[in-house]
Amino acid sequence: MEEKDIDYVLVPLGLGIMIAYHIWLVYTVFKHPRQTVMGLNSETRHQWVFSMMADPLKNGVLAVQTIRNNIMASTLLATTAITLSSIISVFVSSTSNTNPAASQLMYGNNTRLLSSVKYFAILLCFLVAFLCNVQSIRYYAHVSFLVTVPTFIDRREPINYVARNLNRGSLFWSIGLRAFYFSFPLFLWIFGPIPMFVCCIIMSFVLYFLDTTTSFTRNLHSYSMRDKTEANENEVL
Repeated sequence: MEEKDIDYVLVPLGLGIMIAYHIWLVYTVFKHPRQTVMGLNSETRHQWVFSMMADPLKNGVLAVQTIRNNIMASTLLATTAITLSSIISVFVSSTSNTNPAASQLMYGNNTRLLSSVKYFAILLCFLVAFLCNVQSIRYYAHVSFLVTVPTFIDRREPINYVARNLNRGSLFWSIGLRAFYFSFPLFLWIFGPIPMFVCCIIMSFVLYFLDTTTSFTRNLHSYSMRDKTEANENEVL
């Protein structure tokens, strides 16, 4: 196999591994949510909203401060994403010819067209991260108003509505973070398809470790949520 043809084999294979892993993750989140961190955190956030809205006069300040911390985290990621997008755009527009010294560090297809595709893919990841984090800020800001609205504890509809909006904000934040994760192998693609393929494999194993839960974690959340639910039911009675 020629050097210029390696990109057409390893790059789709590496991206296929990452995409296949995330397809499995989405399936697991919907079918077995407690086996994933995203599903378990979604249940925990729902229970947190129920606890905060049970007594908004007492827990209102704590709820707003907690959501404000999430807004600050999303703002930081959004700022980082748009800054990196601007840097890449300036770098691509100012680069006219391929640097011979940099070409020696790359093994694979070094054509100008493929180099533009590499930078465009990285730029697209950062733009997706920026837009998702902006949407996350939008939902968090909306929840900061809703969570302090007085409501009856036996009325589940308003609490479920607030919890859904909070989970949507967290979902956009997770998607934006995934876009940052995808930018790592795409960045290494600049130095050749082999580092990119190796990074996709390592990234899949790392994400599997970060996205899945253990039986100890599931049992811990079950006990804490069960105790909190019983306490809230006793308050209602």
